[in-house]
Amino acid sequence: MILETERLYLREMEQPDFDSLCKILQDEEAMYAYEGAFSGEEVQEWLDKQLSRYQKWGFGLWAAVLKETGEMIGQCGLTMQPWKGREVLEIGYLFRRQYWHRGYATEAAKGCKRYAFEVLGAGEVHSIIRDTNTASQRVALRNGMTRRESWLKHYRGVDMQHFIYTATR
Repeated sequence: MILETERLYLREMEQPDFDSLCKILQDEEAMYAYEGAFSGEEVQEWLDKQLSRYQKWGFGLWAAVLKETGEMIGQCGLTMQPWKGREVLEIGYLFRRQYWHRGYATEAAKGCKRYAFEVLGAGEVHSIIRDTNTASQRVALRNGMTRRESWLKHYRGVDMQHFIYTATR
């Protein structure tokens, strides 16, 4: 376990989490900000990328596990992401649709912010969010972040406007 919140454990993902990850990444509605659901191969690439991040940085997107049931209901964690020619420490989150609007993303994101400041000693953290993803923008605001600027990112063959939200220690 990496960290614990009131209702969640965050831990490194492992290969046996593939099916749980598919329930998120292969849901068209949950993946609207990514221009659609992922194939099985893309889900595996996503998982492999997290495993690689754990090795390289000691962090990545972690499995968000509901304490009550032990079920992986989402992912939340820290990654290094490009932003206007530099790399920034980002809090990212993505949960199964059936667990939306229950405060899990905010709870996990707040835990990740504390981890970034207290464990990693970061001076600031960011969340990079597509302009159409208002739910994630609200999570960033509830996490004490402020919208700073925008940037057009190219992803999956599409130009997408993104905002960066920032919190400082």
